[in-house]
Amino acid sequence: MEHRVASLRLPAPAQDVLLALFVTLAQVQGTIVRNAGEVVQRPLTDLGNLGYVLLVVSGVVVAVRRRWPVPVFVTAALASLVYYGLDFPDGPGWLGLFVALYTLAAYGDGRRSLVIAGVGIAALTAVWLVAAADIEPRAAIGWVYFRIGASVMSAALGESVRSRQVIAAEARERAELAERTREEEARARVNAERLRIAREVHDTVAHAIAVINVQSGVTAHVLDKRPEVAREALRAIEEHSSRALREMRAILGVLRDDDGDDNEGREPYPGLGQIGELAAKAREAGLDITVEEASPATSLPSAVGSAAYRIVQESITNVVRHAGPTQVTVELNPGIEALEIRVTDEGRRAAPGRDTADPRLPARYPSVAKAAGPGRGIVGMRERCRLLGGDFDAGPLPGGGFEVRARLPLAPTGPRA
Repeated sequence: MEHRVASLRLPAPAQDVLLALFVTLAQVQGTIVRNAGEVVQRPLTDLGNLGYVLLVVSGVVVAVRRRWPVPVFVTAALASLVYYGLDFPDGPGWLGLFVALYTLAAYGDGRRSLVIAGVGIAALTAVWLVAAADIEPRAAIGWVYFRIGASVMSAALGESVRSRQVIAAEARERAELAERTREEEARARVNAERLRIAREVHDTVAHAIAVINVQSGVTAHVLDKRPEVAREALRAIEEHSSRALREMRAILGVLRDDDGDDNEGREPYPGLGQIGELAAKAREAGLDITVEEASPATSLPSAVGSAAYRIVQESITNVVRHAGPTQVTVELNPGIEALEIRVTDEGRRAAPGRDTADPRLPARYPSVAKAAGPGRGIVGMRERCRLLGGDFDAGPLPGGGFEVRARLPLAPTGPRA
């Protein structure tokens, strides 16, 4: 229904043309009717029909009131000044002037338009009062005051409309800004959650695949000669793949829309309590790993514990991928303000029969060389630290090996730039 009404509405220029025709006819016809049968000091036909010309001009100019509000008002005001200054007969010749005053205030720019309207009304008032100094009968002076009051009211009405339009426009702008802000915040939260899930998936899958890769290499080498070792390696592969699947279910479970009983079956995110289990699995992969963990001075936030677990996990994964069996030391020092993590390894161990395709790796684990390509492990660990407002550093040691250092504040301060 509203669309139907809007489609029937004329364009603004057409509306102004019709309004101008109405005002012109009303001014001319109204003045003729009002003064019919009366003796006037100066008829409309005097001075070459100047009275008619002034009434027509002040009415026709309304047709362009929205496009040029100031020139329209100036034209209507000058026509009124000349008309009443030459003592043409009174009548509704002020309709165009009132419309021009309203338009000037409603479609102007506020203060400047009001100043122009005020100066114009003051000039009109002075001319009208001077022209009515010897008006007869004296009661007709009331029409002069009517013109003055109506001029002020027209400007005030236009300013009121303009103010309401400005307030409505500001309200719409604030609403649009708030909507854009909400959309940007929602988009940022979605992106942050996607990045978090990507990190979790990367750490879980990369660690499991690296260990499984090593164990499968062991199985391939000892299957015929030492079946019991191959059996243990296959069991380790089964345990790592099962754990990886559980962790993947816990990570990806947040993407589900339902709040059903599946939530109860999700495995909680790993934390510092699972470092021992992680070390045990790493030993099965051939690492000689030592965990040095001090008693925490205060309880650790879950976000800090989860990030610490993932950093240690990714560090161990990188050792498995790039160095193979070696000595690894994991140091966890929870303090009052921050948790400090240090993971060091001795690098690859010299052994006879080294794989010439990749001198970093023992020949015992040739399949690890295929998985040791460049990845995003270091980048992911650094991003985890920055998200919690911590510090991260990683690099080779002077005497050989590699070191990962991280500092995670217990009261996260937000992402670092």
